Amino acid sequence: MIASRLDPEKFRAWRKKLGWKREETASKLGISLSTVRNYEKGCRTDRDDVIIPLLVAWACAAIDAGLKPLGEE
Repeated sequence: MIASRLDPEKFRAWRKKLGWKREETASKLGISLSTVRNYEKGCRTDRDDVIIPLLVAWACAAIDAGLKPLGEE
């Protein structure tokens, strides 16, 4: 996995800027609610650090730019 420079604080700020709850963020990014929570905390319950993948950072940037997934109208 390639790590991004998207840190937990920036990820949380991005979500809040969009006015999304964690559940909506998970749905839009195609990840689980627990993954969103882990990204925002920067760690999992087992205390391992969580690295936000570059793919997720790109998806956040695309959503921010108003892009939709390929195949959606």
